[in-house]
Amino acid sequence: MYTVAIITSSDKGYAGEREDKSGATVKEIVEANGFTVVKQVILPDEREMLRDEMIKMCDELKVNLILSTGGTGFSKRDITPEATKDVIEREAPGIVEAIRYFSLQITKRAMLSRAVSGIRKDTLIVNLPGSPKACKEALDFVLDDVKHGIDILLGEARECARK
Repeated sequence: MYTVAIITSSDKGYAGEREDKSGATVKEIVEANGFTVVKQVILPDEREMLRDEMIKMCDELKVNLILSTGGTGFSKRDITPEATKDVIEREAPGIVEAIRYFSLQITKRAMLSRAVSGIRKDTLIVNLPGSPKACKEALDFVLDDVKHGIDILLGEARECARK
């Protein structure tokens, strides 16, 4: 059983001015794929708040995976990648590179994503896009391999053939 925490980075969502559809989409997908959602929050685009929440999710809740949605674009308020970099101990760039590669087949605007992914202790952190459609596409593409990565991180991976 894998545990996951979800962070939606959205000033308007945090203020109650917009419904959080991307976080709900992420929750639905991960639960359908065998994850248990331990915590789900909406935070404003504030680097310190995002950083502190990620640290708590890693160090106190000890979740296997943190999925953030939103805050990865070019807006001056988009700081989720910077908050994530403040938290991770090791980068895992292949995950977001794969998401960008896949997403570029759908829209050229995927090149504008600044998302990052990395590891803190026994937790993998992955930044996802802000739109529900893009979150679904990204997770459908990488989630099985993310599970395998978590197994490796936890020392539980079994030998498997390359796909």
